Amino acid sequence: MYAYRDGSFTYEEVEQWVAEPVRRPWQLVLQFLATVVLLPLWWLLLLAAFAAVIVISLFAEILTVIPGFERNAERVMDAALSKIVVWPRWSVTWPELRHEGDTDFYRARVDAFLGSRTKRASADRQEGKPMPPAECEVPLRTYRGVGGAYVVQAALSRGWELRPSDPQVEIRLWWSSASDADR
Repeated sequence: MYAYRDGSFTYEEVEQWVAEPVRRPWQLVLQFLATVVLLPLWWLLLLAAFAAVIVISLFAEILTVIPGFERNAERVMDAALSKIVVWPRWSVTWPELRHEGDTDFYRARVDAFLGSRTKRASADRQEGKPMPPAECEVPLRTYRGVGGAYVVQAALSRGWELRPSDPQVEIRLWWSSASDADR
């Protein structure tokens, strides 16, 4: 599905990454109502899971005297925490409910998202601080009304490179100037 050409990843069928179909109004309203009811419960569950991770890590700190335990425990914690999603795919926010099918809204949303990420990635490295983020994942909820092809076009014009992505979930990008800074 993707190829490495001219120093960056390109997708063979990126033009086919079109906008998601417009959802039916009644379906959208039901999803919004479910979001209003279930999302606070979801966030409480996430807080409980976070508290459990902290308690487990406090007890695991005692076991760090065992050789190799710390490295494996960190790997397990990273894998567990990377699965946590603050905004689940089933949720529908008020702006999404109001602007379903509005391509101008989603274009502005993608442009604002990429603009903020570009500003962060292009910031000068400050002494004693970590490097600016070089990777970016654009979630489907940000571009569902315009499609992944628009995200790729807008990202390439801002200096991002495309990484292997699943346009049904997210589009992964890499700040190309970060590669030059490492050299």
